[in-house]
Amino acid sequence: MPDAKVFGMNLIYVLCFFTRVGCSFIYFLMRFMFWLKVHTGFYSAYNNTLLRPAITNAVRKARRLYGDISVIVTGHSMGGAMASFCALDLAISLGSDSVHLMTFGQPRIGNAAFASYFEQYVPSAIRVTHEHDIVPHLPPYFFFLPHLTYHHFPREVWEHDVDGNTTFRVCDGSGEDPDCCRSVFALFLSASDHLTYMGVEIAADDWSTCRIVMAQSVERLQLYLASNVITSKIPVDIIIADHSVQTDPSSSS
Repeated sequence: MPDAKVFGMNLIYVLCFFTRVGCSFIYFLMRFMFWLKVHTGFYSAYNNTLLRPAITNAVRKARRLYGDISVIVTGHSMGGAMASFCALDLAISLGSDSVHLMTFGQPRIGNAAFASYFEQYVPSAIRVTHEHDIVPHLPPYFFFLPHLTYHHFPREVWEHDVDGNTTFRVCDGSGEDPDCCRSVFALFLSASDHLTYMGVEIAADDWSTCRIVMAQSVERLQLYLASNVITSKIPVDIIIADHSVQTDPSSSS
């Protein structure tokens, strides 16, 4: 990617030299159209919380114990978006051959430039989509503005029914195959199809079984369901909170 950035900067200088348009505007336009961009919320949910050090530390420990084992990263919905950033993070540090990704019903997380970059580092990636699931259509994709819109990375596998039989279609390498889930008309998109994949109902744990990632420096813990992520500007040791010390807000008077 450094070479691409150098090329982009050189192109900006050439455009500035041969046109009368201000360089700041051209620089903004080039960045807007061709630079790698990701969804801030999904990226921050992985990168700017204790989730990232917890996972990377666990992977390092596992590889010290068991050798250079491969890592399979998976997630559903927003968890799929976070799993994708996690897989890219691990692939850059461990090598592409060591990391595999499979997500279910994940939203788009970046633009076309990012999708190409992602494919280089995580070639062993599968995004499973189901029937009319609405979430893989978000944020929206506009085919007539390929460089200015969100864009899925490949490769999609579309689970859908054909004549009453479940079929898995392996889609093309574009990430936005018009014959896969993108072929579903917007009015027919469904939230219910997002909750079942491969015949399995996908649901979150309740408060009594959920494990919260937290810092050891936090002595007393009272967690509420609406806010179960702790952020920190400094590196901290990670532990998994025992659900017995969590408080269910519905039980309080």
